[in-house]
Amino acid sequence: MAADLGELLVPYMPTIRVPRTGDRVFKSECAFSFDSPESEGGLYVCMNTFLGFGREHVERHYRKTGQSVYMHLKRHVKEKATGAAGGAIPRRRNGKVFLDLELNRDFNGEDYEYEDEAKLVIFPDHFEIPLPNIEELPALVTIACDAVLNAPSAYKKQEPESWEEEIQVSRHARSLRQLDNGVKIPPSGWKCQKCEMRENLWLNLTDGAVLCGKWFFDGSGGNGHALEHYRETNYPLAVKLDTITPDGADVYSFEEEEAVLDPHISEHLSHFGIDMLQMQKGTENGHHTDNNARPRVSEWEVIQESGMKLKAVYGSGYTGVKNLGNSCYLGTVMQVLFSIPDFQRMYVGNLQRIYDYSPLDPTQDFATQMAKLGHGLLSGQYSKPPMKSELIEQVMKEEYKVLNWQQKGVSPRMLKALVSRGHPEFSSNRQQDAHEFLLHIINLVERNSAGSENPSDVFRFLVEERVQCCQTRRVRYTQRVDYCIQLPAPIEAATNREELLAYEAKRKEVEENTRAPPQPVRARIPFTACLQAFTEPENVPDFWSSALQAKSAGVKTSRFASFPEYLVLQIKKFTFGVDWVPKKLDLAIDVPDFLDLSRLRATGLQAGEEELPDLMPPIVLPEDTRDNSMGSVDSPEIDEAAVMQLAEMGFPLEACRKAVYYTGNMGPEMAFNWIIAHMEEPDFAEPLTLPSMINPGPSASESPMGATPLANSPPEESIAILTSMGFPRAHSIQALKATNNNLERALDWIFTHPEEEEESDAISYMADTEPNDNTFSNANSHSDSTLSPDRDTSGPRIKDGPGRYELFAFISHMGASTMSGHYVCHIKKEGRWVIYNDHKVCLSERPPKDLGYIYFYHRLSSS
Repeated sequence: MAADLGELLVPYMPTIRVPRTGDRVFKSECAFSFDSPESEGGLYVCMNTFLGFGREHVERHYRKTGQSVYMHLKRHVKEKATGAAGGAIPRRRNGKVFLDLELNRDFNGEDYEYEDEAKLVIFPDHFEIPLPNIEELPALVTIACDAVLNAPSAYKKQEPESWEEEIQVSRHARSLRQLDNGVKIPPSGWKCQKCEMRENLWLNLTDGAVLCGKWFFDGSGGNGHALEHYRETNYPLAVKLDTITPDGADVYSFEEEEAVLDPHISEHLSHFGIDMLQMQKGTENGHHTDNNARPRVSEWEVIQESGMKLKAVYGSGYTGVKNLGNSCYLGTVMQVLFSIPDFQRMYVGNLQRIYDYSPLDPTQDFATQMAKLGHGLLSGQYSKPPMKSELIEQVMKEEYKVLNWQQKGVSPRMLKALVSRGHPEFSSNRQQDAHEFLLHIINLVERNSAGSENPSDVFRFLVEERVQCCQTRRVRYTQRVDYCIQLPAPIEAATNREELLAYEAKRKEVEENTRAPPQPVRARIPFTACLQAFTEPENVPDFWSSALQAKSAGVKTSRFASFPEYLVLQIKKFTFGVDWVPKKLDLAIDVPDFLDLSRLRATGLQAGEEELPDLMPPIVLPEDTRDNSMGSVDSPEIDEAAVMQLAEMGFPLEACRKAVYYTGNMGPEMAFNWIIAHMEEPDFAEPLTLPSMINPGPSASESPMGATPLANSPPEESIAILTSMGFPRAHSIQALKATNNNLERALDWIFTHPEEEEESDAISYMADTEPNDNTFSNANSHSDSTLSPDRDTSGPRIKDGPGRYELFAFISHMGASTMSGHYVCHIKKEGRWVIYNDHKVCLSERPPKDLGYIYFYHRLSSS
């Protein structure tokens, strides 16, 4: 028999592998479904790729790859036998429990026992070889089988892998000198002290200087002032401002030239008034809680409808999502998305096509994992009501005083691992902001839908921004793409303002006397006040008036240039206190079921309004170079050392000068990338020529102080950065024009707008018109019909229509901040509200619409 098995496996030996270090063994869940070893058909693990497949999908993998040998894993779950006294009969541990699995069922380990079964299956004949079978199998096969059986599941290995690049403690952390200069950093409103940049800002931990970093490939930018500051002062450590959380922050050591750990970061931040570690967090039942926060018992009970006898529902569209431990933000967002027909059609309607054309590793394919979760939620396969015999058995048990049957839900573990990969927050096990995750998913849908149907089109709309110079009264209109409206919550508009003031006075009084705090009072704010606050003009910080050629006061108002098919409203409930601790405003807002925003439709330039000149602010030179440049306007600042380093590689000197200049003196590496991207251009080796080096002619007086027309090509520095990444020049210019020269948004635009025909790109590049003349030419139409994407290939696809909506879903948050607490969602289905609370799905008795955080509306038809 041993010889027979050996001969049988000989043709397949080259395809059988032993898992190596780094190989992930998917033996707990199918790549295409939520089948597991506990499922009726068990799980088949490919002995070459170590991917897992349910019975329904293993044939597809065999046909696609030709891989014939699989290990079939089956776990049998059965209730322990009970004695006359009703207790479980003590039994010795079954020797057949050998799978290293996380149980998918919520069984009480004291009442159930498990028996594992493993065997090799050879396709297509389904020839089975029981395991273990050491004597009869070739040594290589035995070693491979043992390695698969003993390997940890793919997800148990995920966390260590996220720390492959281990960050070391800085040698400056323990003895860091901090100046007593009285600097205190506010929780918002930061900008670089030298160039007024508002992104990629770093706080020097010695003197509290806030300065910008350099441009990076991810779109974050700056002018390198933080590094310059280090070279001037030798103050070694800096922390990136927007990364500070209660768990730490991103710290960089200029002297060590790498990211480092600072064990004393809490003390170093508190020196500048930042006390982010005041919030001590814990976890209870998978919900992140804030132990020091004042308990919000009423909020938790009201949102979860705890006092109601909720009726569980089952079937298609009523499947819950398991909480993996602070993953409720993901579950609620995905429940809402897959209640939208466009997402259902894209991922579930095309399920077979997506599966058939999935890559060899479907666990790493976004469309496959979205389709998998969507099918799990909508098929009803994982949401079945209990059989009558199961109900009777449960009622008969003494420990069950009431009937408490609940579905188990589907686990989003595989999708979470994929969509959070590389993200510093979502890849962690901490609680996250559901709104940020929604935008993250929309961004991934955009990037993975290039050239095909894009379900996130239903959220996209255009915002018209009107900026007015307060001194000259002249205006400028621009448009931008958005996916969500953030509504302010003006506390001053609360209808119970007097009650709030009385509570605040009493709270301060009991704090001084160290007595128990009074019962909290929730602010009740009319929804109309939130909408009014959104539409009111706001001051524009550091506004530069092209009419005055100087900074001036400016105000901005926003209106809808188009209305989306599905409108997302976020209530701005979260803020930072003066001590940097994130806080949640305790609010109740009477959000309406029906909403008409037609009056907020943008109107464009009105009769009698005069536009601001199409001029850009002049380039402001650093203080140390301003004096040298007064008499030498024709000589741009260029890092000659970088130029010579490139010239030594054999490139023309003038080309090297242009490369260094157009990449903003950011070093030879960036300049080298620019050279590679521009080598084929006819003027590659021509001398550097700038607009300021050309005689401006008679129109120079019209553009004093070096201001340039807005209608010209975007800044060459931004174009150079995009082309150095490999994007065509024409496409880069088109992306920058479509996003008002915002580099980060231009990158997203490029990914979501693949190149059109070369001819259309050339036309777009050569056109010298104002950015807003044609880009959104149809955006202000009041037609109820949906705009076709083909009507304007250069702009975003917009589905415009009437501004009348009906509420169909909302996500609610319980807890003191987005980094703690719990999320649930309510969705209106078949005319009734349903509450989705992790794996529990029930009919809602009293949906708490006034306590929501994110609201979802669908557009009403024009009839």
